[in-house]
Amino acid sequence: MENSGYTKIRTAGTEAALKVRPGHFATNHAHINYYIDMTTMKTRTSEAQEIARTLVGYYLFDMVIDTIVCMEGTEVIGAFLSEELTRGGYLSTNAHKTIYVVSPEFNSNSQIIFRDNLIPMIRDKHVMILMASVTTGRTLNKAIECIQYYQGMLQGVSAVFSAIDSQDGIPIRAIFGKKDLPDYAYYDYHDCPLCGAGKKLDALVNTFGYSPL
Repeated sequence: MENSGYTKIRTAGTEAALKVRPGHFATNHAHINYYIDMTTMKTRTSEAQEIARTLVGYYLFDMVIDTIVCMEGTEVIGAFLSEELTRGGYLSTNAHKTIYVVSPEFNSNSQIIFRDNLIPMIRDKHVMILMASVTTGRTLNKAIECIQYYQGMLQGVSAVFSAIDSQDGIPIRAIFGKKDLPDYAYYDYHDCPLCGAGKKLDALVNTFGYSPL
């Protein structure tokens, strides 16, 4: 364990390491027993490029990718992923033969939307969703519904970490998962054993980071 309270988790096939911190944390959807810090993975170019390189190996070479939809601040990874896919010979139906890298917005109802200038990059395009982490699958489900609403053709879901293997029958290709952090758990707010045991929350966490209480 590092002095900061974090430990690094490593897995086969990549030089990237996942930084995790045990405790009792609240997300928008659940309580979790580990906080996973992906700050440097999403902002440090060497780590983002390594994540992208690893993710490319999970896809078949005949897959068509026109657009990468970046969720949870994964735009830097997404840019490197588009380069790796292009370099690897993956197909694109875009006239310029390169891949769009876009991010959606959340409206006041927490629905995921695209503005008119970005809709042509989704409609009738072969789309990959890129997530930082998938815990309950609720945010991912919103992203999938959004792609379907704008008539995109979902080709796959990539993630740095995922606690689940699929969402609505769609496989999630993640570098890290329960195999690497087997005691990772998430609970409904109303049925959290940590709360039941009287353990106070350590922090509120979301895709932007960590706010201790």
